[in-house]
Amino acid sequence: MKRAGSTCPFFLYPLPNNIFLALPSNHDKMEKQKQGFINRALGTVERVGNKLPDPAVLFIYLILVVWACSAIFSAMEVSVMDMTGEKVAVKNLLTGTSFAVFFSELVKIFTGFHPLGVVLVAMLGVGVADYSGYINTGLRGMLSFTPKFLLTPMVILVGIVSHTAADAGYVLVIPLAGIIFHAAGRHPLAGIAAGFAGVSGGFSANFIPSSIDPLLQSFTQSAAQIADPDIILNPLNNWYFTSASTVVIVFLGWLITDKVVEPRLQGTAVELDADDTSASSMGKIEPHEKKAFLIATAVVLLLLVGLFVWAYPGNSALRNEAGELTGKGSPLMAAIVGVIFIVFVVPGVIYGFLAGTYKTSTDVVKSMSKAMSSMSYYMVLAFFCAIFIYAFNESKMGAVLAIKGAYLIKAMNLSVGVSIVMVILLTAFVNLFIGSASAKWGLLAPILVPMFMALGISPDFTQAAYRVGDSVSNIITPLMVYFPLIVIYCQKYVKTTGIGSLTAMMLPYSIVFTIAWTLFLLLYWWAGVPLGLDASYEYVGE
Repeated sequence: MKRAGSTCPFFLYPLPNNIFLALPSNHDKMEKQKQGFINRALGTVERVGNKLPDPAVLFIYLILVVWACSAIFSAMEVSVMDMTGEKVAVKNLLTGTSFAVFFSELVKIFTGFHPLGVVLVAMLGVGVADYSGYINTGLRGMLSFTPKFLLTPMVILVGIVSHTAADAGYVLVIPLAGIIFHAAGRHPLAGIAAGFAGVSGGFSANFIPSSIDPLLQSFTQSAAQIADPDIILNPLNNWYFTSASTVVIVFLGWLITDKVVEPRLQGTAVELDADDTSASSMGKIEPHEKKAFLIATAVVLLLLVGLFVWAYPGNSALRNEAGELTGKGSPLMAAIVGVIFIVFVVPGVIYGFLAGTYKTSTDVVKSMSKAMSSMSYYMVLAFFCAIFIYAFNESKMGAVLAIKGAYLIKAMNLSVGVSIVMVILLTAFVNLFIGSASAKWGLLAPILVPMFMALGISPDFTQAAYRVGDSVSNIITPLMVYFPLIVIYCQKYVKTTGIGSLTAMMLPYSIVFTIAWTLFLLLYWWAGVPLGLDASYEYVGE
């Protein structure tokens, strides 16, 4: 019977010795059924995805598919006219000339694959900081005063802010998130998921301006000048919206990680290699470790102050021709990977010798070698991934798909709100095939921006919709250049992790981000909140 005067939503049955057995109410049963449905659905995605071949083999198959489709569509003369009147046609890659160019450029295709250099150079520095124990000690200190329940929002926020340093988040924030969660007694894959959600899923959310702002604005302005040659847009025309989006993404990512992703991972065992100490020994910091850490950190802070002093003057060599530190052509942004290398290798070496983990310079080199050995599989993946992306770009199939999709939206003649939603969905779909934010916008902007200006929609608003769509599907497509690297991060803790595992883990973020972020943009528009500096929602031509 129900306990008298109780408002608790449980049925309580008295047992001997005044022990009560609580049976869940109908609400709890419904919650468990809903959670069970989500787990079954994600489990299906994982099983199907993991039945796919090894990622390297998958890229080989995709290369063959692209070659075959390029020949078929080229023979069918599949093409489209862009807004400048230039014909974009599918190119046949199964010709003698195309193969001659491909094989002559093969080494350049691989070594010029952008993520490869970023990952390997950064990992050399991170390897020293990791194996010396510097990162381990720093994490122990951080965990001593950071509550476990705040780790998730902290990781997501750091991931979002990392966009300021180009692709640094992929090689720093995401693997460190796994280490931090594991050290705190939480599942490391949940940390990786949260980091990935912040770095990639929240790519267009940031309260700190970065190089992507003027880069996208340059495409938007060029496209807008097709309809209005005198129009000038502010590089920070979406800054207020991306800043507010930071709060939305952190909150949603926190909720999904703690309520959906991590509970589902509880039955997944963690198995670290015997020689992996990056997430172990998280006990009390010894006095000599603390001293070594403080000295090493003080040195790296002095280096960063020196970098600031170097970059501060208006005529600094670290600024671009326009005098900007983060704009297009900025030497500082181009050198960010080198800065990351120094920022990790210097304190790692100092800590190692002061703490006693390094005895000779050979130990430092061995740390770098260990870091590189863990990247051997990624280099194989990068080789085939680079070839696939090269072939897909050369075939022009992605460009034709993007342009045809934009024309389809135009032909549908929808209302403003629905049109903006369609832009987001189109961008998210094209993003599954073309990962580069600038490459996609270079294709879509000349069509979408003038088209929506004719409908009275400002270029600022169209660009904001594009930025939402450009982010939300990053985390579920194996064709994203860093996706294979994230799989390798996961395999450090769960050896059986595959493409399906990562896709299933990230799918809840992608779905929720797409729905909630779209609604947030529409709410922003409805409320008339400014999108950014000198930005508007409506375009009124002369």
